[in-house]
Amino acid sequence: MTRAHLADPQPAIGERLRARLEARLAERGIDPTTPLPDTPEPIPALEAAQTRIPVDYRDAVVEHPEVAAWVRAITEAAVEPNAGGLNPHFGAAGRRRIAHGPSLLLWGSTGAGKTHQAYGAIRALTAAGCGVSWHATTAADLYADMRPQSGVDPEHMLRRVVRVPLLLLDDLGAAKSSAWTEEITFRLVNWRCQNRLPTIFTTNLPPVRDHGMPRHQPVLRDVIGDRILSRLSGMCTPVHFTGPDQRYQRR
Repeated sequence: MTRAHLADPQPAIGERLRARLEARLAERGIDPTTPLPDTPEPIPALEAAQTRIPVDYRDAVVEHPEVAAWVRAITEAAVEPNAGGLNPHFGAAGRRRIAHGPSLLLWGSTGAGKTHQAYGAIRALTAAGCGVSWHATTAADLYADMRPQSGVDPEHMLRRVVRVPLLLLDDLGAAKSSAWTEEITFRLVNWRCQNRLPTIFTTNLPPVRDHGMPRHQPVLRDVIGDRILSRLSGMCTPVHFTGPDQRYQRR
C-alpha cells in the first residue's frame, strides 16, 4: 500500500505579489512588520452620548460602589426589542434596551461628585451595549421650560420628559418652590414611580431632618412635600455623598 504525501503548504500570495505590496506600503511610509496598536473599538452609542453630555462630565466614570451596582441592575434588566411578544413580526434579535428598574437618589454637599457619578452612570450604560434613550435636566431648567411661551406646548414637553426611559433630574430642591413647581414635580415623580422608569435624582439637601441636625438646615421633605418624598423613598436607593467641594480642588 502506498502512503499519500501531503504537499508542502503554499504561501497565501506569491513572492512577486508580496514584493509589489511591500513596495507600495513602503511608498506610503507603512511598515507591515510593525504591530498594530491595541486600540479599543469605538462604541457608537457612547460616542453619540458624548455629544450631549456637558464637557465637564465627558470623562466621568462610575466610582461609587452603590452607583456601580445600580448600573449592573439596569443593564441586567434590559430587554430585547420583542420581549413579551409585542412585535412578533420584528423577531427577537436586536440590541437590548432599558426597560424598568430601580432609581437613585444621590444626595450630599455641594461639589461632592453627585452629578459626576450620574453622568458616569449614563456613560456606563451606553458602553455596556444597552439601547439608552435618556434625558438630563436640572429641576430649575425643567420648571423654566414648563412656563408658558409662544409656540411651545408645555404639556407635551412634560409628557415627553416624564416618559423618557432614563432621566437625570439634577439639583432637586434647589429651585424656588411653589404650588405650581410642586405639581410639576409630583406628576413627574408619580408617573415614573408607578411605571418603574429608572431615574437619577441629585440633591444637596438631606432627605429628612435627623437628630442633631441644626434647625436652620433645610431638608428635601420641607421643599418638595411628603407626597413626593414618599414616592422617592419607594422608588430610589439613597446614596449619601460626603467630602469637600471637588470643584474647588480642581482649581
